Amino acid sequence: MNLNCGLDLIGEVLYGKWKIRLLWFIHQGHLRPSELQRKIPDASRRVLNIQLKELEEHELLSKKIYAQVPPKVEYYLTDFGKTLIPVISALGNWGDQHEDRLRNVIMKRMGENA
Repeated sequence: MNLNCGLDLIGEVLYGKWKIRLLWFIHQGHLRPSELQRKIPDASRRVLNIQLKELEEHELLSKKIYAQVPPKVEYYLTDFGKTLIPVISALGNWGDQHEDRLRNVIMKRMGENA
């Protein structure tokens, strides 16, 4: 594993198709796994659970389990996780500013791979 710079480190922590979205949606107040599943319907429950666990292991999320039947689980951003929100917001703004161009290059690439 090559962890020589900040980009390597952030790639290791945020690698995963849904991790940035999970962090963003939890920041917006969608705390329960069922809510997150509704916000990201293309992701399987299993994959979301794996990525939530990894974000927790990387100390970006914390999990609260309520002692009730059935068990209730909620995820929260840690203080460390909250430091990523401005970065995620900046990436989202960049995507919004270049939406047409990004859609075009993505669709073009998908057409080439079909």
